[in-house]
Amino acid sequence: MADDENHELRSRWRTTVLRALDTDECAIDPDRYADDLLTRWAEPQRRYHTTAHLAAVLDHIDVLEEHADDPELVRLAAWFHDAVYAPDRSENEERSARLAERALPEAGLSPGRTAEVARLVRLTVTHDPADGDLNGETLCDADLAILAAAPDAYAAYAAAVREEYAFVPDEDFRAGRAAVLRQLLALPRLFRTPYGVAQWEGPARANLATEMDLLSS
Repeated sequence: MADDENHELRSRWRTTVLRALDTDECAIDPDRYADDLLTRWAEPQRRYHTTAHLAAVLDHIDVLEEHADDPELVRLAAWFHDAVYAPDRSENEERSARLAERALPEAGLSPGRTAEVARLVRLTVTHDPADGDLNGETLCDADLAILAAAPDAYAAYAAAVREEYAFVPDEDFRAGRAAVLRQLLALPRLFRTPYGVAQWEGPARANLATEMDLLSS
């Protein structure tokens, strides 16, 4: 199954890159980048931030793409947004953005389009795009859509996050995780796209509240 998933993701990457370039040819074989990124997304320290998460975010972008100014750049940002992921480091998004800034010009993307992808990657630090940032709203909603999953799927997500932070003692993890949940719940809106607001806002807030209760019990 993993090979099938990687084959599909590799195909999706190639299509996205060629559309983003607005040309039929990439400066370098796109599979070279796909293989590097897929290797990163399959690193052993990952439990939630895996190729399955990448595929889910891309699927959500497919649902939301009409909201974006440039859905192909949003898809590229999804590929890079957790490409560098070390649970014990705080600069993952910045390092991921810098990876995009190195790789995408080699593939032939213009400086302006590369900068937009990197900006979107950095936006996933806060998941709080400015009003009217349609690309940012699309990426952030797609990344946060897991929060609105069915209760059993949300519980599996929360458990996978805990596994990624297995090196953190329980008391410290509970405090840190609760702070993240409070920050999310304090946002006026978790989702910015019309679809996200209508379909995901309510279930996401219910899931977050349930997890908060469990952390405090």
